[in-house]
Amino acid sequence: MNVEALSIPNDITLPDWLSECIIDQRSPLACDGTEASPADTTLVCQAFEFAYCLHKGQTRASGEPYIAHPVAVAGLLRELGGSAAMIAAGFLHDVIEDTDVTGEEIERRFGPEVRCLVEGVTKLSKFNFSSKTERQAENFRRMFLAMAQDIRVIVVKLADRLHNMRTLEHLPDDKRRRIALETREIFAPLANRLGIGRFKWELEDLSFKYLEPDAYRQMQELVADKRTDREARLAAVAVTLRERLNQLGIRCHDISGRPKHLYGIYQKMQRQQKSFQEIYDIAAIRIIVQSNDECYRALAVVHDEFRPIPGRFKDYIGLPKPNRYQSLHTVVIGSTGRPIEVQIRTLEMHHVAEYGIAAHWKYKESGGSHSKLTTDDEKFTWLRQLLEWQSDLKDAQEYLENIKDNLFADDVYVFTPNGDVVALAQGATTVDFAYRIHTEVGNHCAGARVNERMVPLETPLKNGDIVEILTQKNAHPSLDWLNFTVTPSARNRIRQWYKRSHRDENVLRGREMLEKELGKSGLEALLKSEPMQVTAERCNYQSPEDLLAALGYGEVTLNLVINRLREAIKAKQPIEPAPTSLQGETLLLSSTLSTPIAPNRAKESPIVGVEGLLHNLAGCCNPVPGEPIIGVVTLGSRGISIHRQGCHNIDNIPGDRLIPVRWNADSATNTRPHTYPVQIYIEVFDRVGVLKDILSRLSDYNINVRSAQVKTFPGQTAVINLGIDIVDHDQLERIFVQIRKMSDVLKIRRLNQVDES
Repeated sequence: MNVEALSIPNDITLPDWLSECIIDQRSPLACDGTEASPADTTLVCQAFEFAYCLHKGQTRASGEPYIAHPVAVAGLLRELGGSAAMIAAGFLHDVIEDTDVTGEEIERRFGPEVRCLVEGVTKLSKFNFSSKTERQAENFRRMFLAMAQDIRVIVVKLADRLHNMRTLEHLPDDKRRRIALETREIFAPLANRLGIGRFKWELEDLSFKYLEPDAYRQMQELVADKRTDREARLAAVAVTLRERLNQLGIRCHDISGRPKHLYGIYQKMQRQQKSFQEIYDIAAIRIIVQSNDECYRALAVVHDEFRPIPGRFKDYIGLPKPNRYQSLHTVVIGSTGRPIEVQIRTLEMHHVAEYGIAAHWKYKESGGSHSKLTTDDEKFTWLRQLLEWQSDLKDAQEYLENIKDNLFADDVYVFTPNGDVVALAQGATTVDFAYRIHTEVGNHCAGARVNERMVPLETPLKNGDIVEILTQKNAHPSLDWLNFTVTPSARNRIRQWYKRSHRDENVLRGREMLEKELGKSGLEALLKSEPMQVTAERCNYQSPEDLLAALGYGEVTLNLVINRLREAIKAKQPIEPAPTSLQGETLLLSSTLSTPIAPNRAKESPIVGVEGLLHNLAGCCNPVPGEPIIGVVTLGSRGISIHRQGCHNIDNIPGDRLIPVRWNADSATNTRPHTYPVQIYIEVFDRVGVLKDILSRLSDYNINVRSAQVKTFPGQTAVINLGIDIVDHDQLERIFVQIRKMSDVLKIRRLNQVDES
């Protein structure tokens, strides 16, 4: 691709920065004037031309050329100070989904970094967060795993979502509302957690516009009506403060009034049940100075000039928010007698407040300014905690509730007796604090002091509390603690302790719960049936008894077990049916666990050459349709054993015991397709979430996983043995191709291979 030959297309209007980049080949990438290297400029220009060619002829719902969307997304990423790779990903983020281009071609043209970002955004684009609970929870899990690998993926996705929200009026009303609700509930809070204030505010206001149009218009009118008086009042305060700061030699970058976004004002009115006239911080004075020291000196000036309102001062410099936001907030009575909010921060703090995590790239606060950020970075304690929840919580509903209640809420900051700061979710109690310190501290918690006073364990903690946990060797958790603890880690550890200590009681309780739901009749046979074993495995337990124990101590819900059981029974073709009742429905359960290839039990055999004979699939090589097979007459009463050709167990079998057989191609179309068990061996780099990533790929192909075993080794490698059910050899090959694409996978093969050890 010849960069010098690039020209500006006639069918769209390009922003100045991109036009200059194409024409001059030396335009700065970042809004702050940072000059791009020739290689970076070339990468951006080539990405634009490639996207332009691929999207040529495509239009958006508004009728404009589709390329206008990638150009806008790339521009937003440039404003955030994104690297050339991020801006290129902005141009290319839709090409895999909307064209025939593959990830391999993107890597060949633009490198592995751009490919990783584009594929990450493509995966996120497929998630439907408004669907049923379990699928929504799984989509959350996958999204946060993608974030953990490289935060830039979600930044590109946020830019994509912001531009889509800006042009949402061209879509049908029902689609507008669905996208707006998803934006307000998921993407705006994510922008807030990443500290990208300018994205968060606009996403919230645009969602507000489409979800509550009448309230939105009313807020617009109210804010506009008072605008002139408000600006005059704030300007007078700004002039007074600027004069005082100059007199004291405090260097001030800027003093200005800034309006709050409409949805923020509306939320405060709803939360406090106040009218618009009663909300005093519709706008605030923002003072930007040089250093932390000058922030506190400026605060003294503000409090000296105007009377502060008690209890309205917050120091986010000493105790930053989880998204790294820092500032001093105070509310004072202005010269007109009305309250005014004042925010004081340094220029760097202001950049972080506006750009959040993107300030890492835009303002080069560390040496590798464009390197990816993962959960190893101290800025993402909240993301590490969220990844822990993924393994802690098995129930999808509880997982979603904890995300929405804890991830997207402001934290509470408390202190240990030694002065260490501990961040907890809103509403957290002393027991949550104990488990945050250490599991054993929580397990042996006997009491708590808050600010040197004894308090009940269920006491909610407030900002600034000093908490001391009292422990005793014979103390242990109580199930009652689950009624007031709010953090998933604490709740999970309470359940784990109870699980270990009261297994027999829990199994009995779980059995009683199932019996109450399903009735006594046939329950014993149901618990020993294959569908119940499948149900246990799908809930990540080895046996039905483990599942009953988990049900008894509350690790899984009764609804989840019943739904999984229904699915397992429905998926299994009835064999020797025996009726039982399940929530008013008549279901057919198999009373045996025999293979599905018994000719006297199937209308048509999947194998040609053994018609009318008892036969079974050999467990040594587990043949599947699509592979060459051969029959062996067994010496016992088990009939014909079907092996893969080349299986080492038939090397010494006399020829007179071998029977030529083949798969029946017609049976796949005439009967319900069977699945066949296969064991696969995967060697991977050991990291948190690698098994979940593999299982998600299997889930995409509707592959049932019967068993999973993981063994780790020194040197950061691990071996995963999976037992899966597949339809035929082609499906197995497709799965292998998908798993081999994962960068963490070193080796994958089928166990009991006939052609390799």
